[in-house]
Amino acid sequence: MNPNDKKVYFASDIHLGLGGFEKSLVREKRLVKWLNEIKEDAAALYLLGDVFDFWHDWKRAAPQGFTRFLGKLAEISDSGIPIHLFTGNHDIWIYDYLPREIGLTLHRKEFKTEIFGKKFYLAHGDGMGPGDNGYKLLKWIFTNKFLQWCFKHLLHPDFSLWIGQTWSGSRRIEIREPEFYGIDKEWLILHSKEELKKEHFDYLIYGHRHLPGIHKIDEKTTYVNLGDWIGSFTYGVFNGEVFELKKYIEKGSIEFKK
Repeated sequence: MNPNDKKVYFASDIHLGLGGFEKSLVREKRLVKWLNEIKEDAAALYLLGDVFDFWHDWKRAAPQGFTRFLGKLAEISDSGIPIHLFTGNHDIWIYDYLPREIGLTLHRKEFKTEIFGKKFYLAHGDGMGPGDNGYKLLKWIFTNKFLQWCFKHLLHPDFSLWIGQTWSGSRRIEIREPEFYGIDKEWLILHSKEELKKEHFDYLIYGHRHLPGIHKIDEKTTYVNLGDWIGSFTYGVFNGEVFELKKYIEKGSIEFKK
């Protein structure tokens, strides 16, 4: 059931910080404008990873910037709207600062939940499905407790952030639409099919691929990739009956059409 015509919103791969301060600020202001609009009818907000192009927080320090975005999240959270933030491959080192300061729920792996009576499987999508073994090794390194401790305690935060931001920028996907491999080859769709062998989901939703799209896996199940806020500016919205992808433009939102 959907009480009071509320909606649940989804976005991913915003990559705040990408392109330097000025370019990132333009996208941040656009994002905040969108958040300001959706808060009027939002039942919940899900941010499915790579919100930041690089992030690391320490016990008493956190990266500079993004104050408009973080302030708007705090406002939304304080109003009673739940916010769920997933770590992605670019912001895997979010710890307890943002959950504590904003009051959001942090997810480090896939999250299964029910929304308006429908079953959802939510994940950023990095390292899932067959292949991509090089990144899977890299993710193991990034999540190694000893290496995390070294990065956090042996380097000055200024130097650590410089390393992280430089590395992140050097590995960026070019700002162009990646290739869709097809319904039978996309690794997140293949991963979804394996998950469906274990239990039913109405929707399986991911980020990571920067490929906005909705694809039927079978008669009862839908795969969604949310796209990004670099070139697509797409987001998902679920009203209890229909899941839609929309594109946010300066004058508001329009239906996303492939």
